[in-house]
Amino acid sequence: MNREFSAENLKRRILTREEIAIIDVREEGIYFDCHLFWATNIPLSRLECLVSELLPRRSVPIVVYDSGPTGKETLARRAQKRLEELDYRDVSILIGGIQGWKAAGFELFSGLNVPSKTFGEYLLQQRQPPEVNAETLNARLAANDDLVVLDSRPMDEYNEMSIPGAIDVPGAELVYRVFEIASNSETDVVVNCAGRTRSIVGAMSLINAQIPNNVSLLKDGTMGWHLAGLPLDHGKTLEVAPPSQENLAKAIAAANRVAARFDISFVDYQTLSRWDQEPDRTLYIFDVRTQQEYEKGHVTGSSHAPGGQLVQTTDEFIAVRNARTVLVDDKQVRAIMTASWLMQMGHRDVHVLSGCLEDMQIETGAKKVPIADYRECETIEPGELRAALQSGEKMMVVDLSSSRNYRRGHILEAHWCIRQRLESALVFHQPIGLLVLTSEDGILAHLAAADLIKSDARQLIRVLNGGNRGWKAAGFALIEGMDNLLADVIDVWDKPYHHKTDQEQRMRSYLEWEVQLMDQADRDGTVEFYC
Repeated sequence: MNREFSAENLKRRILTREEIAIIDVREEGIYFDCHLFWATNIPLSRLECLVSELLPRRSVPIVVYDSGPTGKETLARRAQKRLEELDYRDVSILIGGIQGWKAAGFELFSGLNVPSKTFGEYLLQQRQPPEVNAETLNARLAANDDLVVLDSRPMDEYNEMSIPGAIDVPGAELVYRVFEIASNSETDVVVNCAGRTRSIVGAMSLINAQIPNNVSLLKDGTMGWHLAGLPLDHGKTLEVAPPSQENLAKAIAAANRVAARFDISFVDYQTLSRWDQEPDRTLYIFDVRTQQEYEKGHVTGSSHAPGGQLVQTTDEFIAVRNARTVLVDDKQVRAIMTASWLMQMGHRDVHVLSGCLEDMQIETGAKKVPIADYRECETIEPGELRAALQSGEKMMVVDLSSSRNYRRGHILEAHWCIRQRLESALVFHQPIGLLVLTSEDGILAHLAAADLIKSDARQLIRVLNGGNRGWKAAGFALIEGMDNLLADVIDVWDKPYHHKTDQEQRMRSYLEWEVQLMDQADRDGTVEFYC
């Protein structure tokens, strides 16, 4: 049965407290330009890789959409069919997709992580935390004032570019670790990120926790610093150690003040286990500690979601609106801070797990994310492929990695394509002889191979064992560049500072985009934040 949602009916449903997942199945580069506020981007190309984590309950109501118009929701209908094949039982189409939503007079948004970004701007407007601009901060650093600069991004982003002298303390770690670096209450604390959101949320975390230090945020972050003509550091790895027992006690007391203010809910493991068996509610269990802590031992079934990134990119972790969320942290500080922000963002059913992890069912190591309906096709070893290429055998190699990863490194003879464009691309570039598919780790290549075998069993297809990672591990070279394209590069959006041209203008445009989000949210009428 083909289920459909009109734009008007979907908007009414968004305003209820019922569970619903709104899924944009276009590629990220297209999604970036125009999408619904509460949508999660699950490109059809990578759907099987993402749905098990983002849509854990098979009976959850799902609405999928594409660009439209009415009667031409081709991509959405393919996604609907694929989800139903994966046993999702309540999948509907948004009639007309983006064009249908727009025709109904409803608001459309550009950008990524829009709910989180909008919340940052809301928080800045409502709470007005102290801000310092790049020139003032630079002068204070030059004068050796008693202050610390805390970069609230993950280490990989901090490592790429940072304020000189700044120390990496990712968002949810701020209250947990701040007393270790700013033990003197006279030391001023400045929080920064790449742009605005994590600076705002990070500074307000410390303010809400009522630490005794003066706290401010760096206006426009590292992009603002760069636009002021000031030099950035690159390759730094400075970080704060876990707190001593004395400072941990301070952090716990600070987090408890936040828990009291926002009436944070705590649940025990028995309750969590019962919720995990309930068939009519979606449950997300996130461990918000560091990757190292998570891998050392975590509650069985929980996913790793560093608290700062969970708040910064909520739509990438929680696809089901009004789902139940439980946060895990053996010290509770990071879970409490993360819960406080999710609740203020409108997630009404958020809880912190209480009790000792040692008394719960525990797993170690990284979580193996299930790939829906995954089965391996016939493979070719890296050495075999290299020999075949050198022999001049008639063949074609197609790389289905993200364009970003393809640009960073691919097999010399490879062509690049998006999985969902592969079948049509091969009509115009018909391989003669063997077709070899590869991707970052081979997973997407196996999924694509299964697609092709289903549509044309006559084509001789092999998957590179281990993908590009296996090729490199075998000692063979990958080259940089963006050549031999079989599809338009629409699968990713690059941050302003990742472009080689017009960086400054791209940064300005990005910062201006963030500032205007609240005006758009007001027009949208479905956004309910509080602070």
